[in-house]
Amino acid sequence: MIMHRRTFIKSVAVAGTALLAAPALVGRAAAQTRTITVASLFGDDKPETRIWFKIRDLVEAKLPGQFKFNIVRNGALGGEKEVAEGVRLGSIQASQSTVSWLSGWVPELQILDLPFLFRDAGHVHKVVQGDVGTGLKEKLLAQNFVVGGYINYGARHLLTKEPVTRPEQLKGKRIRVIQSPLHTKLWAAFGTTPIGIPITETYNALSTGVADAMDLTKSAYAGFKLYEVVPYLTETGHVWASGVVYYSAAFWSGLNAEQKQVFLEASAAGADYFSQLIVEDETGSMKAAGDHGGKILQPENRAAWESGAQGVWEQFAPIVGGLDRIRAIQAVS
Repeated sequence: MIMHRRTFIKSVAVAGTALLAAPALVGRAAAQTRTITVASLFGDDKPETRIWFKIRDLVEAKLPGQFKFNIVRNGALGGEKEVAEGVRLGSIQASQSTVSWLSGWVPELQILDLPFLFRDAGHVHKVVQGDVGTGLKEKLLAQNFVVGGYINYGARHLLTKEPVTRPEQLKGKRIRVIQSPLHTKLWAAFGTTPIGIPITETYNALSTGVADAMDLTKSAYAGFKLYEVVPYLTETGHVWASGVVYYSAAFWSGLNAEQKQVFLEASAAGADYFSQLIVEDETGSMKAAGDHGGKILQPENRAAWESGAQGVWEQFAPIVGGLDRIRAIQAVS
């Protein structure tokens, strides 16, 4: 009986210890799942959000249960500038952005925004996958932005309330621009008054007369339903809107080597997927714009458009590495 009693007491003690340890084990398991808040300016149907569904699924396949993606849509966390500030501070863990908005921290990024520098998307891709892209990644890292991959939003085109096909027709217009020195200088060169307005406030600014025109990619033109307020799109293709998939350095530093590699691979695959989606989305976007009264125009005297923008190259050459570097990029084949 004594032995049985001792055995019973020991069993109870072991069971009690296990019960006490259970919450701690559950807590550790829960702690292994990290939430990553991702900001997107658009809804579920647009490439800017779908890229994150792709990255999420790829990460989950390689690192099951380790990360929960909180993808916040429709600009609920602000425009690109506000999101970039959040990523830099670590309150937002990831997003994608045009390089224009990040040039405030890394002025050298403006080399990718120079007007009429790139021939097409393939030209841009070769440049960002080479030494230029590598160097810019390092400069972004120094500002707490970790680049997972480069993306291309497509070419930017002129959007106006009235038909504009020649640069002199812009004189005196108030044009919404990205809050970037390069974009301000570009449109000032055509005799406009540039006004820096966040993209999320652009529709109201155009509808109330604060601005008369702007420039944007075809995908975003339809995404923000801007054809309702600026129905004319002139296919100037003056800037190829390069961008990055990027992460907060604070988030990134908490990843182990395996997790970093998985995120880099998922981001690269997501960037390729995004490029495919943009091409498809532009077709659908322009159909939607046309169905709602949007009209596509071709620029007249393209040489005049290009010569009007050439001064920007000269002004920004000292910032982006010199005219020789710009010419070298122009010559990439």
